[in-house]
Amino acid sequence: MSFANTAETFLPNHVPNLEPYAKSRLAKQVKGVVRDDSGEPIPGVSILEKGTTNGTVTDLEGNFSIDVASDNSVLIFSFIGMTTQEITVGSQSALTIELASDTKSLEEFVVIGYGSQKKREITSSVANVNEDDFVQGGVRSPMELIQGKVAGLNITRTQGNNPNGNTDIQLRGLTSIKGTTSPLIVIDGVPGGSLDLLQQDDIESFDVLKDGSAAAIYGTRGNAGVILITTKKGRAGNAVFNYSTYFQREFVDKKPDFLTANEFKGLIDQGLIDPSNDLGYETDLYELLLNKQNLSQYHNFSASGGGESSNYRASFYFNEAEGIAVENNRRQFGGRINFNQSGINDRLTVASNLAVNFSDANRLGGSTGDFEQAIQRNPTAPIYNADGSFVETQAYNNYNPLSRYANRIDERNQQTFSGDLRLSYEIIEGLKVSAFGAHLRTNANDRYYQSMNDFANRPTSQYQGMGYASKSDSLNYSNTFESTVNYKRVFDGVHSLDAIAGYSYQYFTTETFNVNNNGFTTDVFLDWNLGAGSAINNTNLPRPGMGSFKEDNTLIAFFARASYSYDDKYFFQATLRREGSSRFGDNHKWGNFPAISAGWELTQEDFLSTSSTINSLKVRLGYGVTGNQGIGNYNSIVTLSGGGVYPQGGIYYQTYGDSRNPNPDLRWEKKREWNLGFDFLLFQNKLGGSLDLYSRETVDLLYDYSAQQPSFVRSTLLTNVGSLTNKGVELYLTSTIIKNADFSWRMDVTANTQRNNIKSLSNDIFTVSWIEEGGLPSPGNLGNAIRVEEGGEVGNFYGKRFAGFTEDGKWQFYKADGSIGGAGDMSSEDLQVIGNGVPKYMASINNTFTYKNFDLTVFFRGKFGYDILNTKDLYFGNKRWLPNNLLNSAITTHNNLDDDPQYSDYYLEKGSFVKLDNLTLGYNFSLNSEVFRNLRVYATGRNLLTITGYSGLDPELQDVGFNTGIDGRGFYPRTKSFALGLKVGF
Repeated sequence: MSFANTAETFLPNHVPNLEPYAKSRLAKQVKGVVRDDSGEPIPGVSILEKGTTNGTVTDLEGNFSIDVASDNSVLIFSFIGMTTQEITVGSQSALTIELASDTKSLEEFVVIGYGSQKKREITSSVANVNEDDFVQGGVRSPMELIQGKVAGLNITRTQGNNPNGNTDIQLRGLTSIKGTTSPLIVIDGVPGGSLDLLQQDDIESFDVLKDGSAAAIYGTRGNAGVILITTKKGRAGNAVFNYSTYFQREFVDKKPDFLTANEFKGLIDQGLIDPSNDLGYETDLYELLLNKQNLSQYHNFSASGGGESSNYRASFYFNEAEGIAVENNRRQFGGRINFNQSGINDRLTVASNLAVNFSDANRLGGSTGDFEQAIQRNPTAPIYNADGSFVETQAYNNYNPLSRYANRIDERNQQTFSGDLRLSYEIIEGLKVSAFGAHLRTNANDRYYQSMNDFANRPTSQYQGMGYASKSDSLNYSNTFESTVNYKRVFDGVHSLDAIAGYSYQYFTTETFNVNNNGFTTDVFLDWNLGAGSAINNTNLPRPGMGSFKEDNTLIAFFARASYSYDDKYFFQATLRREGSSRFGDNHKWGNFPAISAGWELTQEDFLSTSSTINSLKVRLGYGVTGNQGIGNYNSIVTLSGGGVYPQGGIYYQTYGDSRNPNPDLRWEKKREWNLGFDFLLFQNKLGGSLDLYSRETVDLLYDYSAQQPSFVRSTLLTNVGSLTNKGVELYLTSTIIKNADFSWRMDVTANTQRNNIKSLSNDIFTVSWIEEGGLPSPGNLGNAIRVEEGGEVGNFYGKRFAGFTEDGKWQFYKADGSIGGAGDMSSEDLQVIGNGVPKYMASINNTFTYKNFDLTVFFRGKFGYDILNTKDLYFGNKRWLPNNLLNSAITTHNNLDDDPQYSDYYLEKGSFVKLDNLTLGYNFSLNSEVFRNLRVYATGRNLLTITGYSGLDPELQDVGFNTGIDGRGFYPRTKSFALGLKVGF
């Protein structure tokens, strides 16, 4: 193969500027040529005299010439995708160097569930992200470490950097209507592991089982994919200590463009607002709701070490996250301990993990409705009265958030614990048995209090000027036991077998308790003396409440997997899991989930083995069936709920009745998935990656259908009817574009496209015309924004098509027959699909540059091909909202509008965007110290730039599930964040 074009592209601008040596030192000239293992010359090979900055590179024909100090000099030959060699010059003056292809990455192990495999042996779609490739800087959720790093994995924080906000996770599109739609999280082998127990410096790697053939080993919980998280473990050697910290600030990225007090008064002058609404002040409530002095901090200290037969790793952390909103933060601390011990001639191994997290969250601030007040509240209204009390404006949907902050408490204290123990014993060489047990426990305590001074508790309210308090506790725990038998052996040097069989048992329990009371005549007790509330005896006050609840379910499985390879060319894998769940009907307690996949390493065949262009090419084909048991408990049986009371002998007795219809035929949702994949290394291993094409169909979808009465007692029945399909393409590319003694540039690209369609919703017995989501808030009876119909795409906006305004600013829409009518002329037959809120394409580009001890990461991420419903404009961009405050768009973009709010494609905008999501600059100090092993400092900026045509605050919205693409009227400010961090090794 000729590398002329490659060399001309990469060499001229990137030859290292190497420091020349004094002629007196350079005593010998060495010449030579560098070739690959096929005999082709390699241009651009970096040649460095070890321990110096004296170096050169090979020319287009692979030739080089370098002056060295002596015969004892050592030359280092390195090239992208090739193994590095060190050669002692000796008496030689002419060298011929052969560099072999570096296939080390193919020998690395990937976790696949109940075991691991070499990358070269993988036959399913599995993505691996190691610590070196994590997203840099501070993160709110550990899942953000791989945001944009895995093609097809969609990770979105719908409330931005709200420390108490949730993270939406979806892999390869939607897989269910009623069931779980997020991937199963497995942490160190514990299915359903809690993300609260993970800190970014304790994670070793993520392995994402994307297709059905990979996820089938987890059966009924694999429909939405599986994410396997491996934490760092102890290693033999001297004790090692690490400390990591960062401090982070948040700044508002984009402020809503609402009317200031002066602009509001201008509308009064124009006669659009009654003069009585000028209250004489200039108030920017939005600014008052911001915590401009926010500072988040993170500290993690770890210690690890051990000997050949035992090792450990322990870490302890403190993590305080402050939101951009006032009264909005979360403080966490805890630790993680891993211990490993081997004995009996290394046949017996014991491994244990313990992790604990304690968190305190202030949930009072940060409500999306609070910032809605900042848009709509009269900007001429004061916050305080002259006596220091709060001003409460009572226009439609108005309240004073600062008054609530002063008079309420809303906190959560949570403790999460996970402990596991694994015993493994090698009976004979290659045959190993193991037993694994784990306990996962989360206990949350919530407290809430509204003081006597709270406006909602004013004397004219139902609380009659007295306080209200509530408390609730919830306990969720699971017990897991799994045992496996694993056999590995290589026969005759070419046949490799890895087989595993096992049993799994999991028991899940939820317990809750809650109590509330009111009628507190003093705030001194807050919520710590619930019995002091007078509502217990005062029947004119709202009734106190109490409740408790418990539910459980059991999951049992038998599973087996066999992997076979021949001569590192042909790979086969078969999996079967038979699983039973207490959640399903008596007629369908058990289900079978098979999978099969195969791989063919084409470059091991004669027709490609000598190719210098294609260094590695493997084709994969897999088919797998997974299930979904992510529904509520007891849906298949009759449960009771309280009815009215009836008197008997002067005593009132509680009555009970059926709360649901039983369904003994309730069964699993099942997803059948084909995956065709290609893994490749090209151009002397300069370009690597994978390409996957998948097609999946989920059948027996669960939904609540209308049930005939009689014979059914209740009007609805949860049963299996519908189906949906997903198709997509995923691409991952990685390339070290430049690498020499001082400088390197690596680029990673992920991209995917997906289509989600509802295939059917009805059968001969149970029918539903459509499913609607996205209910729009009042005022106005605007209905639902999203409709899913048979044959339609998931996420379709369904409504009216805008046809312009009349001369007096009234709405006009297109009717089904093509004519134009007003809002009152429209009927349900005139509605149609007007857009879609699910991104059709997603992509990311990560660039990593290094120069000597400096490194720079530049990470772009984007979503494309979807629509956003701008409900802020729908309500606040309409002068009919007056005398509530407005967005400026009401008197600019939508100035011609003079009518009540209407939902139509007039408010749909293109949502495509590209974000500069992460920019990190770091420096690694060169240390010669007996105390410090390494020292790194870095600065990170996140969400620094957004390129989009969307006029709203942020085009990245909830785009998982059915309720997609709606920019809600309330919001939490999107922020830019800046962090300074330090990592020290001792």
